[in-house]
Amino acid sequence: MKIGFNMLLWTTNLVEEEFHLLEKIKQVGYDGVEIPIFGGEEKVDHYQNISKVLKDNDLDCTSVTVIPDESRSPISDDEGVRSNSLEYLKWAMDCSHALGSEILAGPYHQPLGVFSGEPPTQKEKENAAKVHQQAADYAKNLNLKLSIEPLNRFECYFLNIAEDASDYVDMVGKDNFGFLYDTFHANIEEKDPVGVIGKTAKNINHIHISENDRGTPGKGNVPWKDTFEAIKNTNYDGWLTIEAFGRALPDLAAATRVWRDFFPSKEEVYEEGYKFIKQNL
Repeated sequence: MKIGFNMLLWTTNLVEEEFHLLEKIKQVGYDGVEIPIFGGEEKVDHYQNISKVLKDNDLDCTSVTVIPDESRSPISDDEGVRSNSLEYLKWAMDCSHALGSEILAGPYHQPLGVFSGEPPTQKEKENAAKVHQQAADYAKNLNLKLSIEPLNRFECYFLNIAEDASDYVDMVGKDNFGFLYDTFHANIEEKDPVGVIGKTAKNINHIHISENDRGTPGKGNVPWKDTFEAIKNTNYDGWLTIEAFGRALPDLAAATRVWRDFFPSKEEVYEEGYKFIKQNL
């Protein structure tokens, strides 16, 4: 397994002034980082520049994106909107390819914070599946895997639990399309956040290590010992990527409902977090 760190702790768009952070991550011992690809404004060559710095620091990477707004929602009944969604995902995949990313992860099934007031319909699932099938085919040509992320019910309604995410992966039916198991969301939504790992392991292709309060892993109430044992008891051999959020980015803090500090310093998160994963492995 590889240990990674999600750069969303600092930024939604990694720029040259922040490249020094990659050196710090490498010095701690990480195998790689997760690079956010948000918005759609940056050109592919921006990510090619990041790729060079990653190579200079001997870091591998994954990438993460979200659906930015309702005009690009995969679950929409509007064919034009779904076409916009696919084009957005192609952009994110092109940027991921430029990075040298192994996996493009994230909740790119619906825009965050948008609710219908009802559970997802069969039609919404079929709409999204068509978009993601085409996206997976496009990703395969880039040697890229896709990992869709279920989120808690306060952030979305389309995918909330691992079983539904696994069933959706089966519905999409592409061998490079799986789902992301995130310990933070599982701690909120799952009846058995540990047991569900083994039950859905066939479709898990990425894992986020995230404390129950989004702070430093090991400092909260996620059942970590049992969680790591469950992961090791499967055939999973991918990334364990730490995802933690602070208040430094107002838009992201608002989207993730972060109103207070969960750690004394960012250094604690990536230094202690790495040690914690190594100890548990």
